[in-house]
Amino acid sequence: MATFRQRSGTWQARVRVKGFPVETKSFDSKAAAQRWAREIESSMDNGGHQHSSKGAEILLREVLQRYMEEVTPTKRGAKREAEGIAFMQRNKVASYSMAKLSPAVVATYRDHRLKTVGAGTIIRELCILSSVISHARREWSLPISNPCELVRKPATPLGRSRLLSVDEEVKLLDELKPRGRRSPWMVPLVMLALETAMRRGELLGLRWEHIDLEKQTAFLPLTKNGTVRTVPLSKRAVAILADLPRCVDGRVFQLTDMGMEAAFRKGCARAEIVNLHFHDLRHTATSRLAEKLPNVIELAAVTGHQTIQMLKRYYHPKAEALAKKLD
Repeated sequence: MATFRQRSGTWQARVRVKGFPVETKSFDSKAAAQRWAREIESSMDNGGHQHSSKGAEILLREVLQRYMEEVTPTKRGAKREAEGIAFMQRNKVASYSMAKLSPAVVATYRDHRLKTVGAGTIIRELCILSSVISHARREWSLPISNPCELVRKPATPLGRSRLLSVDEEVKLLDELKPRGRRSPWMVPLVMLALETAMRRGELLGLRWEHIDLEKQTAFLPLTKNGTVRTVPLSKRAVAILADLPRCVDGRVFQLTDMGMEAAFRKGCARAEIVNLHFHDLRHTATSRLAEKLPNVIELAAVTGHQTIQMLKRYYHPKAEALAKKLD
């Protein structure tokens, strides 16, 4: 049974049901208090209720830490998610208890972050936070609601459409040539990226036992989507691979992710190429392949996109090229 009383300008709801501890909570209006009481009574009737004090004692920082240790390592994007969680743990929002983590608190976090980062970053962080809270509810039995479900996310930004021009390609490859302490692996890596449209992780994870130069294929045992894929190789891609030395550890490219990123960034700076990310090479390669493979199903089979909608984000045809096809 629920009772309500007004105290110091707020309404306090108290729910007493035999077999359950007493639940109390204060609200700004009686209607909100009544709504909460009905939800508590309903959860008690359904057998799924847990005392809210359990959630009041646990900080978001603790839940984030447990999730990062137990759940994040099982994911393909573990490194990126761990970085996002680590940032949230350093933020003020992590000091809130799970019971006090309201939509208003999450919205304040969103607005504060929007002052320094783009909408895409905020969307990813809110998705991570929502996943953490949903997992805590399902798997760890925390009696909490998910405030992220009530928080408006920023509008999804338009995908990047930066392509590497032919002139820029010549300059970049020239600046990546092994001179002094520069890596000898960067030129073939960039060339293969432009020829195959493979992702950075797929390229750096290539192993010689998965490459068949005679059949012109490269087998990827695990991709970003969590599926296997066999990439068809052009004759130029085969020639690039054939010229590479074989290393005893079986890896095709002797580069770390951070080392490759630093070398690519420095190469772009020397070539005076601005606003170019390594992932833009995948956009460039996809647009070039589309000229050879007008069938979108065949194109998706090469690039590894699972939906046509995703493929459209990477295919950036030039208007003048399309105009010529209309003749």
